[in-house]
Amino acid sequence: MPANSTFTELVTTTHRKHKKGIKDNLTNRNALLKFMYKKGNYRTEDGGLTIVEPLDYTSNSTYQRYSDWDLLNISASDVLSAAEYQWKQIAIHIVASGRELRINSGSAQLEKLVAARMKNAYRTFDNNFSSDLYSSGSLANQIGGLQATISDATGNTHGGISSTTWPFWERTLLDCSVASVTSSATTIENSMLLPIWLDLDRGMGDSPDLIVMDSIYYKYFEASQTSLKRYASAEDLTAGVLGLKYKTATVLYDTTASGVPASHAYLINTNYLKLVTHQDADLDEMDKKEPVNQDGEVVPILWMGNMTCSNRKLQGVIIE
Repeated sequence: MPANSTFTELVTTTHRKHKKGIKDNLTNRNALLKFMYKKGNYRTEDGGLTIVEPLDYTSNSTYQRYSDWDLLNISASDVLSAAEYQWKQIAIHIVASGRELRINSGSAQLEKLVAARMKNAYRTFDNNFSSDLYSSGSLANQIGGLQATISDATGNTHGGISSTTWPFWERTLLDCSVASVTSSATTIENSMLLPIWLDLDRGMGDSPDLIVMDSIYYKYFEASQTSLKRYASAEDLTAGVLGLKYKTATVLYDTTASGVPASHAYLINTNYLKLVTHQDADLDEMDKKEPVNQDGEVVPILWMGNMTCSNRKLQGVIIE
C-alpha cells in the first residue's frame, strides 16, 4: 500500500479550495462558455435517464383578442415539447505511485508533487473540455458541442429530434459554394453575414449575440472593418482575443487547434443554449482508489452532463 495517505488529503483539500477558480479559468478562455454563463444558461440536475430540454421554437398559439363571454383558446398546440440529451461523462485522475509518495514523504516535497499533478490535470481538462464544446460529438462518449448543435450537414438528428421530419429543428445555414459567394474581406459583411443574420434576427433583442469565427474568416472580417472598427466591451474581451462587433453581436475567433473548423463562422443565439451538469459530478472529487494489484493512490475528479439546445433554427453557420 502507499506509504503516505496525506497525498489524498492534500488533493481533496486543494481541489475544493480551487474548484471555483478552475471553472472560472475555463469560462474565461472559451467565448461560447463565457456567454452561456453570462446569460445564466448553466444548471445542475439531480438525476434522470436523460437530460430533458423544453423547446422554445414557436409562439404561444393561445394569444387571443376577446370580448365578454367569448370562448377562450386553451388548447395545447405543440406536438413536440422537449429534446432529450444523453448524459456524457468525463474523468481525470490525480495519481501517484507508492514509490513517488515515499520519495516525497516530507510535507514540503509532497505539497510540490500534489501541486504539479493537479496543475497538469486542470490544464488537461481545460484544453480538452474547451475542444469538446466546439465538437461534433463524434468521439466515444463526447458531449455534443457546437458542431453538433449547428452542424454542417442538413437533415440530421439532434437531441433525439430529426430535422428532416421536423423542419423547425433545422439549424440555419449559408453555404458559400451554393450561394456562389467567394469569401473575402469585400464579401463577408453584405454577402455572407447579412443574409444569414436576417434569417436569424427575430427583433426585440432576440438575435445572435455571439459570432465565433476561425482565423480565416476573422481576418476577412477585421479587414472589412478598417474604416470603422467597433470593439466589444472590456467584459466581453476577457474571453479569448480582442473582439469586434457585428450589429449587436460580439465577434471573436478561435483556432482550429481549439476545435473550430477552418472557414466557418457560427452565429449563436446563446439564449437557447445551456450547459447542464449532474449535481454530484460537477468537477467533484471522488473517494480515493487503491489498485488491488498496484502500489499507488488514485483520486478521480468527475464531470457529467451535456450541452443542450432549445431552438436550433435560431443558430446559424457559414461554410465554404
